[in-house]
Amino acid sequence: MDDRRHKTLVIIALLLIRRCLLVLMMMGHHYFKNILPSKRASGRRRLKYKIIDKIPKQVEYLHRVISADDLTCVNKIRMSKDVFSRLCYLLEQAGGLVPTKHVGVEEKVASFLVILAHHSKNRIVKFDFRRSGNTISLSFHSVLHALLRLHHLLLVNPVPVPEDETSEQWRPFKGCLGALDGTYIPVTVPLSDAPRYRNRKGFVSVNVLGVCDRDLKFVHMPLVIEIENR
Repeated sequence: MDDRRHKTLVIIALLLIRRCLLVLMMMGHHYFKNILPSKRASGRRRLKYKIIDKIPKQVEYLHRVISADDLTCVNKIRMSKDVFSRLCYLLEQAGGLVPTKHVGVEEKVASFLVILAHHSKNRIVKFDFRRSGNTISLSFHSVLHALLRLHHLLLVNPVPVPEDETSEQWRPFKGCLGALDGTYIPVTVPLSDAPRYRNRKGFVSVNVLGVCDRDLKFVHMPLVIEIENR
């Protein structure tokens, strides 16, 4: 009697397990056939919309940097809106700076100036401008190359203060070509070269010596690497 009851319970358990497996197989078939493809399609649609949604944010941030007001513009890029417009025109017409499919000249120059004005890292600038790090790097180098092509316009030949100078401000400086001053600019170099670039203040940098004339136009700007053995 006990054996018969035991066999009956085993058969019932096997039937329940079989039914559970059939239900699980049907649920899996329904999920992979109907639900999963719709999730993938909706994920692709959301990704597409996210890329499109970046464009208004890019335009909005660029507008806040260069078009809001002169005070914001000076705080962000160290120049007024009028000077910024003139610089963009000069870089485009004389320096050969061209816009790309997705990045205009104004945005390239603005990101370039933000990096120089605030010593901002690539990851910070790409977040603010809603661009990739590669786009920010390419924009920086394109503006830099265009700027170097303007050296004949931006760097002038010095003219000494004449002997018959009538200005009370410059009369004591007869024969003077201009004024000079230096500043340390932090740089990133390979670890093996760091001792060559470490200055007397303890950080890695290059010493930029700026020379300007009486009209505040730069006439010379050499780089000096200080070698400290102390």
